[in-house]
Amino acid sequence: MTEFKLLIESINAILWNDYTLYALLLTGVVFTLWSGFSQYYALTHGVKATRGDFDKQGDPGAITHFQALSTALSATVGLGNIGGVALAISLGGPGAVFWMWVVGFLGMAIKLTEVSLAMIHRDTSDSDNPSGGPMWVVERNMSNKGPVLKYIGKLIAGVFCIALIVNTITAGNMFQAWNVANLTQSYFGVPTMVTGLILAIIVGAVIIGGIKRIGAVASKLVPFMLILYVLACIFVLVLNIESIPKMLALIVTSAFSPLESSNAFLGGTAGFAFMYGMQRALFSNEAGQGSSAIAHSAAKTDEPIREGVVAGLEPFIDTIVVCTMSALVILVTGIWNRPGELIAEEVSFSQAPDSSSWVLSTASKNVNDLQRGQRVYMIYEGELNPETGNNLNKIYGTTLTTNQNSVIEWETVNIAQAPVINNRSIYLDYVGATLTAAAFDKVLPGLGKWLVTLASWLFAISTMISWSYYGEKGVVFLVGEKGVILYKVGFCALAVLATAGFIETDAELNMFANLGTGLCIIANLPIIWLFGHQAMKEYKTYIAKLNRGEFNTNN
Repeated sequence: MTEFKLLIESINAILWNDYTLYALLLTGVVFTLWSGFSQYYALTHGVKATRGDFDKQGDPGAITHFQALSTALSATVGLGNIGGVALAISLGGPGAVFWMWVVGFLGMAIKLTEVSLAMIHRDTSDSDNPSGGPMWVVERNMSNKGPVLKYIGKLIAGVFCIALIVNTITAGNMFQAWNVANLTQSYFGVPTMVTGLILAIIVGAVIIGGIKRIGAVASKLVPFMLILYVLACIFVLVLNIESIPKMLALIVTSAFSPLESSNAFLGGTAGFAFMYGMQRALFSNEAGQGSSAIAHSAAKTDEPIREGVVAGLEPFIDTIVVCTMSALVILVTGIWNRPGELIAEEVSFSQAPDSSSWVLSTASKNVNDLQRGQRVYMIYEGELNPETGNNLNKIYGTTLTTNQNSVIEWETVNIAQAPVINNRSIYLDYVGATLTAAAFDKVLPGLGKWLVTLASWLFAISTMISWSYYGEKGVVFLVGEKGVILYKVGFCALAVLATAGFIETDAELNMFANLGTGLCIIANLPIIWLFGHQAMKEYKTYIAKLNRGEFNTNN
């Protein structure tokens, strides 16, 4: 298993090099300028279209604009907004939030382009179950270009489908299940595998009904969970309103300069703030991945660009609204750089016999207050940490019970020189969504426990049902309808696997989530660049008609 995880890390190093992020930024800038800042029309015309102002009886498609947007949002608004934001701040610092904003704004133009392309080339031969997405864009553009280009088109489409399925498994399924399972265990002591089983049963019951049932469930679930979560965030921010200007300034300054370590925060470089902010925002709003184009392709409309404009709302709602709410709650409460929950009275490192490993021993009178299995960490000085620009690192431990007393069993440190601990603080290991929950609890004890647990369950379920549909379309494109049942069973089984100890730490969670996201982006970006001119041509024609008043509303 260690070799497998090392392989994933090596692949991620290739997928998530600086050039990938620069390519995404460039794509967003180009299509923002090319479309004449389409973000404006997304926030104005897109809202009207989502309300159904331009709907007509008999339009091709299976679900309404609102249901399509809700389905796509149910895939994007998930644990990435609760756990992913927390992960970005804990690893990259407040500066990561700034790069989330950048990706959110530019992502609106990318999303409009990729969804418009999918709508132009979608297959509506089955009116109850339309099909569309980057794979259809490639196939329909290259199928009549001769045998060689036709084969290349099928190859590119197949590569995207494989990337889509991997992304479905990792980011759309395992990331969601793992976060919910660990959060539920930390608050209620429910075994993680039990949570995985419950999620598998609920998701399985919904996805059996196809896109119409998914759209119906999402259109009811998404508005409820968004309003619930945003109102809770506003409550926390109102109570800490005096801290908001300071945190906003910190977000901007730390996006371009290193941030020193502080209590639980190890410190971070501007480069890693950029990296983690981009990764988490792209993971959350899916801009450039081509995935949400699959959901939008089921929308009822005879104007392909109209659905593209509606899709431009997704990154705004997901990243600029919901992710920012989560980030500000974490920052204004100070939970990201909190002091230690315990203080170690005794700390010592000893070298393991015949080994370069160092073993940590601690003693603290408050260890009995921790739950069995609680993960904790301390900060030691050792080798240079490239993510922080300093020599601070974390050593993790787990609480065990022996003879009715609790002790912490620490992992070993494999470095040449003896590690040094100057800070005797022991920190609870708040991973992903648990950090956001702890922020709410700091303001009102119990709020995080109940609100974030409920929101996490709702977000995870909604994300998993939508991503299951995306993966299903990839399977259908590759092997046909015969593979759907086996795929759905496997999808539910993987939710259980993710909670059965396969993933152990937030770093591993981040690693697997980035694998799927990175593969989809690498597969989809060339499709956007090759055929994006078609979307821009149709978009400009559509906007010209809109400005001439050629579209009648239902009002």
